[in-house]
Amino acid sequence: MPRIELLEQIYTIVEQIPVGRVTTYGRIAAMTEGATPRMVGSALRNLPAGHQLPWHRVIAASRKLADHGGAERQHQKLRDEGVVFDRKGRVAFDLVWPD
Repeated sequence: MPRIELLEQIYTIVEQIPVGRVTTYGRIAAMTEGATPRMVGSALRNLPAGHQLPWHRVIAASRKLADHGGAERQHQKLRDEGVVFDRKGRVAFDLVWPD
């Protein structure tokens, strides 16, 4: 499958993540026709300026934020949406989408 089609699938899935919920790179990859979790991360790292995708709702399988330059901004955006982190920095499993 051409890369552009996988990017479109990834972006379509990310658009659907509800406010106050998160999903993982792996869950998104599994919903596509061939993307890997690493490809999902790359797609989100390379979003064009001015995009409206809720990239901040995508987290690592450990339910923690990935270690990247935007991690503090991501943490704040999620807190602003009501996402709660435990003392180990994990998001509650019941907030992972889809159910």
